[in-house]
Amino acid sequence: MMQPDPFELEMLEAYESGKLKSVASKTELNRLKAAARATAIKDRRVNIRLSAGDLHDIQVKALEEGMPYQTLIASILHKYVTGRLEERKPRGAAAVPKSKATGRRTTRGSA
Repeated sequence: MMQPDPFELEMLEAYESGKLKSVASKTELNRLKAAARATAIKDRRVNIRLSAGDLHDIQVKALEEGMPYQTLIASILHKYVTGRLEERKPRGAAAVPKSKATGRRTTRGSA
């Protein structure tokens, strides 16, 4: 598990000492609690097949993050469908344009 940075330690100390006060109204807090509950509900089961290597790598990442690997997979999928997961380009790799019509990568001479 990652160690908190100095800012996080400062915030934790301020919270524990009572220096931080909520600015949210009761209505706002209730709305946020309801949203959190709705987000956390997992009412569907999915079975997928992964390569042994990919599963191992996911399990290692989950250990590094201090969470079960199923939770990590669900989090990644949630971020993807909500548009918050972005693909990183490999270092030194040139961007390869995608065809707008097919979503497939284009090469010289095709398109």
